[in-house]
Amino acid sequence: MAHIGFIGLGNMGTPMALNLLKGHHAVTGFDVSPKGIEALTSAGGTAGKSIAAIAGDSEIVITMLPAGKEVREVYLGRDGIIAKAKPGTLLIDCSTIDVECARAVAKAADAKGLPMLDAPVSGGVGGAQGATLTFMVGGSDEAFERAEPVFAAMGKTIVHAGAAGAGQAAKICNNMILGISMIAVSEAFVLAEKLGLDKQKLFDISSKSSGQCWSMTSYCPVPGPVPASPANRDYQAGFTAAMMLKDLKLAQEAARAGKAATPLGREAAALYGKYVDSGEGGKDFSGIIRFLRGG
Repeated sequence: MAHIGFIGLGNMGTPMALNLLKGHHAVTGFDVSPKGIEALTSAGGTAGKSIAAIAGDSEIVITMLPAGKEVREVYLGRDGIIAKAKPGTLLIDCSTIDVECARAVAKAADAKGLPMLDAPVSGGVGGAQGATLTFMVGGSDEAFERAEPVFAAMGKTIVHAGAAGAGQAAKICNNMILGISMIAVSEAFVLAEKLGLDKQKLFDISSKSSGQCWSMTSYCPVPGPVPASPANRDYQAGFTAAMMLKDLKLAQEAARAGKAATPLGREAAALYGKYVDSGEGGKDFSGIIRFLRGG
């Protein structure tokens, strides 16, 4: 059993922290919203007084924050995690942020004798609730080995992608693939509708042939073929369109910095930008089909 501090108890962080409790870890949580704290304490966790207090009292600190700005503030601030954590405390950031930020924070942590991993996740809220997340991890071999049992309480697939920042690099590349493929699948179903082809027939064919992909078989953007997909619940979000846009923008920032050609990634970011601007940012990202259909 580890004494774990968990900072960021939102839609993803709360079920992740609850799964740590189920794994018999002691969890102290902190969030600016009381909802996550209430869920944690109701399940047997502890409410932390502050970020500084959690950092100073925990063996392991996990963060799940909205963006790089918050990560820098929480880790690098005067009363932040790096300033207050005891030497040897393992730091794990599960936020999805830019690679440069991840590496800068890891460098600051290392200078204080604090091993750190960037460990963004894939799997959405459903994966967080079911403890089936995929963790893409950047950092040292020693830190990864120490963190593996903790990841195992929250996820199903755990991959050490490389040194600091590699986890974030893997996440933005993966989600660029996902964003592009969801648009492609959605366009195919819209075209099928225009051509009079039944959606189930298209699914039956494409899910077993060369058009097969996760966006088709696990997260189909039309109601019916995949009962568990958000399309059957009016696109109630498992992973919001706004979050997909955020990840696609991170991918484009990385592409510009690395001088990589990503024309489809650029177009996917533009399309999701228009979809979010239409007021649908809180809906599931698979709802992009409604934008492509015209309503």
